[in-house]
Amino acid sequence: MDLSFTPEENAFRDEVRTFFKENLPQDIRDKLVSGLHPSKDDLVRWTRILNKKGWAVPHWPVQYGGAGWTPVQQYIFLEEQMLAPSPQMLAFGTSMVGPVIYTFGNEEQKKKYLPAIANLDTWWSQGFSEPGAGSDLAGLKTTARKDGDFYIVNGQKTWTTLGQHGDMIFTLVRTDPAAKKQQGISFLLIDMKTSGITVRPIQTIDGGFEVNEVFFDDVRVPAENLVGEENKGWDYAKFLLGNERVGIARVGASKERIRRLKQLAAEERDGDTPLIENPRFREKLAAIEVELKALEMTQLRVVAAERNREKGKPDPASSILKIKGSEIQQAITELALEVAGPYVAPFRAESEDHGWNEPPAGPEWASPFAPTYFNYRKVSIYGGSNEIQKNIIAKAILGL
Repeated sequence: MDLSFTPEENAFRDEVRTFFKENLPQDIRDKLVSGLHPSKDDLVRWTRILNKKGWAVPHWPVQYGGAGWTPVQQYIFLEEQMLAPSPQMLAFGTSMVGPVIYTFGNEEQKKKYLPAIANLDTWWSQGFSEPGAGSDLAGLKTTARKDGDFYIVNGQKTWTTLGQHGDMIFTLVRTDPAAKKQQGISFLLIDMKTSGITVRPIQTIDGGFEVNEVFFDDVRVPAENLVGEENKGWDYAKFLLGNERVGIARVGASKERIRRLKQLAAEERDGDTPLIENPRFREKLAAIEVELKALEMTQLRVVAAERNREKGKPDPASSILKIKGSEIQQAITELALEVAGPYVAPFRAESEDHGWNEPPAGPEWASPFAPTYFNYRKVSIYGGSNEIQKNIIAKAILGL
């Protein structure tokens, strides 16, 4: 299998890289280089710049605003986005509910929601996981009872990422409690300003409030907000989760973080010499780079096979990318702690707004490293835990 890029693909990479260099706001780039999270405003600004270019949802069909790119072009674009580094698009809209709507929704839903997703006029949240239904998502208990032209929704969702910003939430609800658990689920679009919805933040181990609980108490949802057919929501959820794992290896992001660590290690001293010259440090860095190169080759093989795969059917090999990608991301955060050394000890959560009465103990760049390390314990869990991914590999690839 030839994994080299054609001259046309290399020219496309140059075009994308030049666009990012000339159009990505410097304050947003500086924030990401420093290891900080982009704000809602940052993400909205950048999405609208890309949408004006026609690149906000390049993976969508052309008739809905997509760019008509090949899988290889989409791969190149995503990698350059991470290398810039620039914020990625809000996945809950662009990679999750958007494809569900244009694949299974009606024409009115497509006209109403898709342009607003591409321009980030509407901030979407994901209402899937529940306190008793995470990996076993089909065990969800949130109900939706039909009442004339409305559904009455009651229940709770949890781990709703960035739900505090949400305008809309796509939600799996149980519409037939008597059916087998996968067969009685429907897919509803719910306005988060509707009476009866409560969003409660959850503080995470890094000190931030990235995730939330969402409670539904007799929430009246217009029946027209049902996507597709009633009780077919499990099929749509499986389709969505296949899209969620696109790009989850985050090869470009890991390349950028390694580049940054090399730069910092060249500046930090280990006794009389730069840390980058320490043999043990170089050994650890090289081991991660070898793993990352192997992951990149694997991802390219998956991308090359994309054209021969049945449309809409997820590739089980994406589970391999997810496992190794998350392990490498976590290893990089561990190496970052070694670069920062004792300067990570004064833990300064990014979300704190009450201020400090003392300056940082060390360089400013060191302060995000500890929160990032703790936050990245999640990457082997979200998008389907690594244990679940191993089960998928055993069944779908190894036939066990």
